[in-house]
Amino acid sequence: METGFGFIDYAVFTAYAVLILGVGLWVSRDKEGEQKNAEDYFLASKSLPWWAIGSSLIAANISAEQFIGMSGSGFALGLAIASYEWMAAFTLIIVGKYFLPIFIEKGIYTIPEFVEKRFSTNLKTILAVFWIALYVFVNLTTVLYLGGLAIETILGVDMMYAIIGLALFSAAYSLYGGLSAVAWTDVIQVIFLVLGGLVTTYLALDTVSDGAGMWEGMKTVYNAAPDRFVMILDESNPEYMNLPGIGVLVGGLWVANIYYWGFNQYIIQRTLAAKSLREAQKGIILAAFLKLLIPFIVVIPGIAAYVMVNDPEIMARLGASAMENLPGVGTADRAYPWLLHFLPAGLKGLAFAALAAAIVSSLASMLNSTSTIFTMDIYKQYINPTASDKTTVNVGRISGAVALVIAAITAPLLGGIDQAFQFIQEYTGIVSPGILGVFLLGLFWKKTTNKAAIWGALVSIPIALFFKIGPKGWIEGDMFPTLPWMDQMGYTTLLTMVVIAIISLTQNKGENDSKGIPLSKEFFKTGPLFNIGSFIILILIAAAYAFFWK
Repeated sequence: METGFGFIDYAVFTAYAVLILGVGLWVSRDKEGEQKNAEDYFLASKSLPWWAIGSSLIAANISAEQFIGMSGSGFALGLAIASYEWMAAFTLIIVGKYFLPIFIEKGIYTIPEFVEKRFSTNLKTILAVFWIALYVFVNLTTVLYLGGLAIETILGVDMMYAIIGLALFSAAYSLYGGLSAVAWTDVIQVIFLVLGGLVTTYLALDTVSDGAGMWEGMKTVYNAAPDRFVMILDESNPEYMNLPGIGVLVGGLWVANIYYWGFNQYIIQRTLAAKSLREAQKGIILAAFLKLLIPFIVVIPGIAAYVMVNDPEIMARLGASAMENLPGVGTADRAYPWLLHFLPAGLKGLAFAALAAAIVSSLASMLNSTSTIFTMDIYKQYINPTASDKTTVNVGRISGAVALVIAAITAPLLGGIDQAFQFIQEYTGIVSPGILGVFLLGLFWKKTTNKAAIWGALVSIPIALFFKIGPKGWIEGDMFPTLPWMDQMGYTTLLTMVVIAIISLTQNKGENDSKGIPLSKEFFKTGPLFNIGSFIILILIAAAYAFFWK
């Protein structure tokens, strides 16, 4: 079987690249006699329709973390990792109904700007610096590393050159055009992402069934590895510490999901650029439906790869080339790139274009949001408060370029990580609980004070480290058992909220804070399309868990 890239594969990928760059640069152009202002560059002139918002949310979210990292987790532990996707659909409904009305009513550019309006400039600056560091040293760096790993595995290109290529590709249109270029190209990226992902899934399952089709392949995979189709793991499962059974549904996964979808600048920025609140909510519902589909694109191929690697008959059929870059224990993240080698000519190029679309769209989104936070919350706050629109846009471009260079230099240092998706979630989980606690109480409890929020954000870090490092490090005995990191996130969030509540009540003697947000039931009313869509999504999630519970 031919495993290398042929002319038609390169042609398909080149067509994709030309299309994305062409659309990105066309959308980025300045209209005759006009120049981009801050709202044009950072919020796409607040003109995005629902279908562009929903597509862009998924394109920003689905990256190498999912295609490479989540497929690797599918290989290592199975369908249980799909909880991130299916519970995210539920989370999106909550964000659309309860968070978006407040954010859009406030007319904000960035999440730190909301912090300033609700709490103080000091807390805004603390969180702005934190988010910039997180995006540069964790998000951008990880996506570049995993993207470079994929290209190195698939094409044999040296990782450093692959990283530079991805960085330049994403910068080519996103730094010049801003959110408009990112969002509109994301519509195209999602088409490649979904179509290419489904093609890979179909052909992987068809290969498992020796050409008998996808359905037969699915039955073969299920019968060969039934343990890989259990959604709720028990304590005997070696992966229980990563996905702690029922705790996934009622515990720390909510922390990860609500933090990510509700208070993450490079995600929420798309909804802030909507034509209206109703348009943003419709986009949220589209994204939620697409999230239900994602496990079939990224997790099932990983499980199929696990069955293929452990079946001597299939491996013999694939030939000697199948032994190259073989995924296994400690190298699970090779699963998706390894699968691409066995796709037919042309479809291999399409699948690679889907992977590139996932990587480049996320890089572009992260760059845009990093530059937005730096420009609006640092530069205009402390360096040049009277900056003109032209200066503001140029600073956004320069700061994005600097962030990309730093991430590209740092990315190769991540070599050797297995199950990168789990790695990212675990270490982001040290800081996300505190931020989530601050936001939840700040949004919905009018007694929350600025002083309490600052203390809560700061105290949450040592609380999280106490759980993570483990008290056994300095306390003898088994009184303090090691907890799954997802449970650690849940407990850290609850303790942080307790700290914030105690300080707020002590400081204000039970009175409402002067910056508390007045809310009413009318504020959270949603349209019939949002309500019907939400109901259907919840039924589908319940059915999926009922079918794959054990």
